Amino acid sequence: MSIEQEVTTVNKQELIDKIAKDTGATKKMTEAFLKSYEKTIHDSLKKKGKVQLVNFGTFSVAKRAQRKGVNPRTKKPITIPAKMVPKFTPGKMLKEAVKSLK
Repeated sequence: MSIEQEVTTVNKQELIDKIAKDTGATKKMTEAFLKSYEKTIHDSLKKKGKVQLVNFGTFSVAKRAQRKGVNPRTKKPITIPAKMVPKFTPGKMLKEAVKSLK
């Protein structure tokens, strides 16, 4: 099977179903785990912290600098203010998993 045939998008419910099947946990327990996982990441990033999952990646906060832009409606130049944004840096195993994709 080629890579093109395997491409798929997994939504939250499909992720819950897959994790529950792989672990033998109930879907309800898996959903609670996933909600806790999301909340832990959110709470850490709100405090400008980071969540590091070895070999998978690191969730952190980065400052995006002020920059120039164009209002698409009026075509006039605008200044986009600096802001904090979430950032994900993939880990070694995740990079290796997608390295051969073309």
